[in-house]
Amino acid sequence: MITELHWYQYTASSIGFTGALIELVKLNEFGAPQSSRIPDKEDERVAALARKAQAGDYDEELVNEQLTRTASFLGPERFQRLRDAFVIVVGLGGVGSHCTNALARSGVSKLRLVDFDQVTLSSLNRHAVATLADVGTPKVDCVRRRLQAVVPWLEWQCYNEVWKEGRADKLLAAWNPTNPHKPDYVVDAIDNIDSKVALLRYCHSHDIKVVSSMGAGCKSDPSRIFLGDISASIEDPLSRVTRRRLRIAGIKEGIPVVYSTEKPGLGKAELLPLPDEEYQRGKVHELSVLPDFRARILPVMGTMPAIFGFTVANFLAMEITGYPHEASAGKAREKMYDAILSTLQGLEERMVRESGQDPVGIRIPVTANDVGYLIEEVYRGKSVISGLATRLTLVRWTRPEQGFMLVNQFQGQKNVQLDLKELVCMTKEEAAVHEREVLKGAQQPKEMYGDRIAALVDSRREEERQYDKYR
Repeated sequence: MITELHWYQYTASSIGFTGALIELVKLNEFGAPQSSRIPDKEDERVAALARKAQAGDYDEELVNEQLTRTASFLGPERFQRLRDAFVIVVGLGGVGSHCTNALARSGVSKLRLVDFDQVTLSSLNRHAVATLADVGTPKVDCVRRRLQAVVPWLEWQCYNEVWKEGRADKLLAAWNPTNPHKPDYVVDAIDNIDSKVALLRYCHSHDIKVVSSMGAGCKSDPSRIFLGDISASIEDPLSRVTRRRLRIAGIKEGIPVVYSTEKPGLGKAELLPLPDEEYQRGKVHELSVLPDFRARILPVMGTMPAIFGFTVANFLAMEITGYPHEASAGKAREKMYDAILSTLQGLEERMVRESGQDPVGIRIPVTANDVGYLIEEVYRGKSVISGLATRLTLVRWTRPEQGFMLVNQFQGQKNVQLDLKELVCMTKEEAAVHEREVLKGAQQPKEMYGDRIAALVDSRREEERQYDKYR
């Protein structure tokens, strides 16, 4: 059992120091050490000061002087809201550690940290506060210990565990029974899809405010980083997959996210593949730290997670204090989806009439949610023909072999057979030509549009099939 294993911290000499003892520490159920390194005298001095400060034995004038720039920016009333805030940060890698660092230095008084992982040597290129001496220690302990030396009055709650929905009632609960302060905001800085979606879904369903960081890996252009609603995030694979999974759960918008619109290109960093020999050995999933966690190395420029983290922290400071800002709360495209659904209904009625049947009262097995899913997630909000993003609609890609026949007529009910995979996104002008030449005429899509577009449609359909299991 993993809890019966032991973890041997590297000797300090192995990372540049001498004379240090090897520490023997039991692992917890997540494969992380249960305790930090042996505290030195400086750790003990900082911890003692923090205990006194958190108990109220600290000169408030010193706090005011340290935070005077923030206070003068926000004004007394808004600054007090920030001082009273309680924020939960889930995930303490590059993004989460920088966000926590910024929140602590800005004046937030209560922080709860959730992370199962430990500091590694490779963490140091992007972590906000970790040092060589912290390698091998839990990230939650590292962040708390380092920031106590900066803001000793700040109260901490640290959970050295992976976020799981079964533990949500505890991990996202009020501060404590005697202080029923519910979290003002939750920060999602998780890079595992399943955990990320579960956290966002839980917060949305329990009316807990949450802000999410999308992927900083393989990104290099800070001018392409944006903060907006998740429904508007584009050109980001992590965001796209997260959006799809949330939309399937009925969540289309209302979650602010930080994301990058930077596109991949020739010469840019890419996700590093696993060596062929690892695949040949089988059981590739066992290479990851936890089940379903990524096993491959994600190339990261250390500056980018920091910018993502600071962007999240800045958004929280503005939101919590009520300071004016222009972050989008949602793009409300429901009317567009309804209009596209109505257009699709009209097209199916015309095709049924062309086949000599009565189209009055027919139904199509497509909803506005289906329309949004196809437009935003499968076709990225763009026409598959031209790449245009305006005046969009959905249309069948090919004429059905059996023709446009009514099926399952029952007690006056009329409906057509229509699978979502048959629909593609085009502009209205393109769809009109497609209807005339393909659906009513004798043209085949591949002949009309060429191999490239036909292959693109096939790839979008295959991609959608991979996600169909979640619907």
